[in-house]
Amino acid sequence: MKIKALIVGGSSGLGLAFAHKLLSPAYDCERLYVLDRVEPQIADERIVFVRHNLLADEMEVFDRFKDINTLIITAGFGRVAPFDELLDIEIVNSFKVNTLATVRIIKHFYERMRSADDFYTLVMGSVSGMMSSPLFAVYGATKAAVDMFAESVNTELELLPTANRILNVAPGSLKGTSFNGGKTSLETLSELTDTLLERLFKRETLYIPQYEEVYKNVLHKYRTDPHQSSVDSYNYKLASGRINHRPQVKIGYLSGTFDLFHIGHLNLLRRAKDYCDYLVVGVHESGARKGKETFIPFEERLDIVRSVRYVDRVMKSYLEDADAWQEVQYDYLFVGSDYKGSERFARYEEFFRDKDVKIIYFPYTQGTSSTQIRRAIEGGAKN
Repeated sequence: MKIKALIVGGSSGLGLAFAHKLLSPAYDCERLYVLDRVEPQIADERIVFVRHNLLADEMEVFDRFKDINTLIITAGFGRVAPFDELLDIEIVNSFKVNTLATVRIIKHFYERMRSADDFYTLVMGSVSGMMSSPLFAVYGATKAAVDMFAESVNTELELLPTANRILNVAPGSLKGTSFNGGKTSLETLSELTDTLLERLFKRETLYIPQYEEVYKNVLHKYRTDPHQSSVDSYNYKLASGRINHRPQVKIGYLSGTFDLFHIGHLNLLRRAKDYCDYLVVGVHESGARKGKETFIPFEERLDIVRSVRYVDRVMKSYLEDADAWQEVQYDYLFVGSDYKGSERFARYEEFFRDKDVKIIYFPYTQGTSSTQIRRAIEGGAKN
């Protein structure tokens, strides 16, 4: 069978390991789509990279993958931490990515899954979703939904009937992945990836890595005495030093006047959201800094930008974008490519050198601009 696969979350960790394996001579892969926020470091003409953030809540992007016969969903994140330390946005985003995205993507391809044609699907559940997991409560809840969803849909597929199934991979922890701050090691993941692909193409429905060695006993203890097992799990996480006090949220920031809001503004916000979990937008009070008149009042421009689904927070901009960092503590600063090399942004790059902030320069695209609209308005007024 010639494989045409889509890997959702294929730029790091297990997703990247799947990409390397499928492109190897062992598999007859004709086309490999990788959908992620960051482009994978693989040079192969068979790869088609699609930059997308699952938090953008846009399912239309999956319309372009009409030719695939293999779907692998590895995108997801979690943080071992006391519940009271989790940010509200982390909770919302983890359910969006770990749970809702998985369910909605499978719904998108379900007609092909329930047909007589071969269609192979793999999702990432977790042992944490099969028992209580203190200090990992939200992540466990997101994966409990995935575990039960996969089991239930597999029964529906069986009774349709069709031979297609969902392979639910439910690990406890995986060495060699970028999960919880680790680094991707393709060598460490190589054997596991081969095992998972073998089981995927055999249409198995559940695989728990290290089940016999570790998790068979763990699950038995939980079923026998759930409370004591939960207490032991709590103490084990504390003793192992796995608590992560750093929020798992990448914050982006950009500023603009956003007068006469148009498709160029929308595309800018959409592209910025592709890079981050939480997008903050600073709106200039006027266009005076560029010597331009604004037509739309400041408060109305705030409301317009606030209503865009890619935007998480709107604020009055600072005079300098670098000054906004003190309040927002952003990880990405987005700006047009015409600023690259300017004295102002040379100062910004020097300022952010030791702050782990990346400046993303977006090239301007052809299309509607505020200048064109402004000229049309001014020309009409003269006429």
